[in-house]
Amino acid sequence: MRTQRIHVISLFATVALLLAGSTVAQAASDQQATTGHAQAAGSGRSAQAGAATPVGVSDAAARRQQQRLADDMTGDITYSVPSGTFQGSVSVSLSTTVSGAQIRYTTDGQPPTASSTVYSSPLQLTATTQLRAQAFVDGTASGEPGTALYTARSVDATSDLPLLVMDAYGKGKPDRDYADVSTMLMEPQGGSSSLAQTPTVATRAGFHLHGQSSANFDKAPYRLELRDNDDDDADYPLAGMPADSDWVLRGPYPDKTLIRDAFGYQLGQTVGLKTPRYRFVELYLNLDGSPLSADDYQGVYMLDETIKRSSDRLDIQKLKKTDLTEPAITGGYIMKFNAYAAEDPKLPCTGDQSTCWKDLEVDEPAPEDIQSAQTTWLAQYVQKFHDALHGSDPSNASTGYPAYIDVDSFVDMIIVNELSREGDAYIRSTYFYKDRGGKLVAGPLWDYDLGFDAVPGSNSVSGWQYKPFFPGFATTDWFLKLMQDPTFNQRVVTRWTELRQGALSDTQLKNTITQLSTPLTAAAQRNFTKWPILDTQMVGGFQTQTTGTWAEQIQLMQNWITQRAAWIDSSGWRVDAQ
Repeated sequence: MRTQRIHVISLFATVALLLAGSTVAQAASDQQATTGHAQAAGSGRSAQAGAATPVGVSDAAARRQQQRLADDMTGDITYSVPSGTFQGSVSVSLSTTVSGAQIRYTTDGQPPTASSTVYSSPLQLTATTQLRAQAFVDGTASGEPGTALYTARSVDATSDLPLLVMDAYGKGKPDRDYADVSTMLMEPQGGSSSLAQTPTVATRAGFHLHGQSSANFDKAPYRLELRDNDDDDADYPLAGMPADSDWVLRGPYPDKTLIRDAFGYQLGQTVGLKTPRYRFVELYLNLDGSPLSADDYQGVYMLDETIKRSSDRLDIQKLKKTDLTEPAITGGYIMKFNAYAAEDPKLPCTGDQSTCWKDLEVDEPAPEDIQSAQTTWLAQYVQKFHDALHGSDPSNASTGYPAYIDVDSFVDMIIVNELSREGDAYIRSTYFYKDRGGKLVAGPLWDYDLGFDAVPGSNSVSGWQYKPFFPGFATTDWFLKLMQDPTFNQRVVTRWTELRQGALSDTQLKNTITQLSTPLTAAAQRNFTKWPILDTQMVGGFQTQTTGTWAEQIQLMQNWITQRAAWIDSSGWRVDAQ
């Protein structure tokens, strides 16, 4: 369980305020996802046409992992009714294989103790309940404790997407601290999922608000951490994605297409950058103490992998506390620009203060694990890259920026960011990683929901995103300096030309949007019945496109992306193009 970081309002929202002068600024099918294993740029780049093939885990492997975790969850207690939803009431009997034991149980989420209620007859449950039980022999806890989750509901519903059902036990909407939440995932069987079916995953969990300005949306995003009986991380495979405990629920809100994040990830994967896997789900979130109802429907969400070091996400070397000298100290690190919200440990810039970067935050190792010697070593490495980029011969293979960064990954990140014109690009949610013995690599990609013309006042068809809106807003001039270097600029031109002949052609760009949006047709109708905002201009503090239908939103996005690509074509990637 990692320390939770608190963030403030999005810089993009601040920019939108200044620009607009106001309080401003199912897509993929359940079979489709981007992958955290897209080949790293610089070590075999790809430029595939169309949507990429999903990478995940087999159904059989997922079922085995889910069953193992379900067994761990129930421990040495047998529940006559497995975890799931119910209507009206449910009768649950308890038994144990522990010889000579009595069973004690709780319904308030706390683990049983020797003073908890003794089980004597079937329990009649009428409200959402976390039923925890433990065998006791002569007053001493024996065997493994167990938990089963029962979610009361007053509604029937089906979907062609996975249904994610979360119940906060009547404790309301969380803030920035983790709160207990029952979590169940119902995956389509025969093309349909149902609130009444046995969940493929039912687990204890914690959740809290996620994001910066988006945390204030009516349709809020959440961070989700799956947990076992000891409140430790429980790694579940969800909807075909590899097992992990850490997930993000992103609720597209100002993004009325619902697919802009997915589209950004898809572009990244297609060109060879690291991106999170995701699945689209429909979310039911019950925050009050009454049974789950139709009012608890929250619409279409993206269930995203978080960006973290692991063999199934960002597979880089784990940096231990004892790794204090080279070569061990050289990796692995994950860092990001987080303008005006960066938290320690931050990497200081010690060079020319007029060109220095700012707000470069280290995500991996975690703040409680990273050693001062490691922060110092990484800051010195980044400083060497920065100084080489600002030197007299920046493109020199031995002494310039190519000695420190994976150039191809930076080329590809610029292409995706410029195609999107996402307002926080290069400023926030801009990640880099460095493996042991490797160079600094751009990525994984994150956060494209306010790009691709979602906010027309900021997502202009013309102009460069790497040039800051206003002096002083930029966190770094790295991307501007790279584009001003003729050698790097030519690499961007060559790469763009290659991609425009295949993966980023007008036809493929529009096809990808269609492939992402088509499976969401029915879910989108339900989403915008819940959130009737298609014809509302100001949504979540952002000025958005208005239409009468969701299909028109998709068409606007297709039109804009081809216009944006055409402008980039005409600019020739000249830095002075306006």
